[in-house]
Amino acid sequence: MPRLEKLLIKIIAVQLVCLIIVQILIQQEAVSPYLSKVVQYEGVNKMTVTEWLETFKQ
Repeated sequence: MPRLEKLLIKIIAVQLVCLIIVQILIQQEAVSPYLSKVVQYEGVNKMTVTEWLETFKQ
């Protein structure tokens, strides 16, 4: 049982680190064009990055 508990704690720790890293990446504006699918739905995928950022900030 202690071996299983150690394994679960390690898995939870890795999940927590991954969650924190992804949350930080999502908040970065330089990475958002690569992560956001909204660009395809809004029809701004032919604009430059600065133009569509202005569109979404309105």
